[in-house]
Amino acid sequence: MVKDVIQQLQQDVALHLTKLIEKRASDARLKEAMLYAVQSGGKRIRPLLTLAVGSAGTSSNEATLDLACALEMIHTYSLIHDDLPGMDDDDLRRGRPTVHKAFDEATAILAGDALLTLAFEVVANANLQAHQLVEAVKILSTASGMSGMISGQMKDIASEKVTITLEQMKEIHREKTGELLLAAVRLGNLFVDDSKMKEAFVSYATHFGLAFQI
Repeated sequence: MVKDVIQQLQQDVALHLTKLIEKRASDARLKEAMLYAVQSGGKRIRPLLTLAVGSAGTSSNEATLDLACALEMIHTYSLIHDDLPGMDDDDLRRGRPTVHKAFDEATAILAGDALLTLAFEVVANANLQAHQLVEAVKILSTASGMSGMISGQMKDIASEKVTITLEQMKEIHREKTGELLLAAVRLGNLFVDDSKMKEAFVSYATHFGLAFQI
């Protein structure tokens, strides 16, 4: 039964991502690249966490789905840019050619940029209360920005040819991957009123983020 619920939520996320991109993207090639990236499969762990935690509170499915998809857009943008020649220089992602291989490098960069900015447009148009909207923007920007995922990427690049400590490695994992997983739970927590439950979700996500990266 749990498997069926997960599969249904994965389908909901995939369909909503497609809808959001097709509704807003005007350039045909850019839209094709964005859809190619978000439709490449994956477990959808981050949006699933947002939806699962939100369902423990008072969320409406549409609002939570918007937040979950915004987070997945940010995650997907990071993968597109990670794969670029100037970063990891990967030819394949999830068994398919990476975006810059399927299209071209410039299109991949712009598709990633478009997904990142679209994420915040989706949040801005979500059916949220004012305080939820402000907090959602704060959560996403902090987790994906220079004190979160991007910082982790920089530290990961800098550590490639040097020996680092266990604590340094944990910090890289926390910022590069853990922050977005924690953001997923914090977005869901916007709909949870019970303070103990919220703390438990955050504690879970903190440990899960490190375990996931390992």
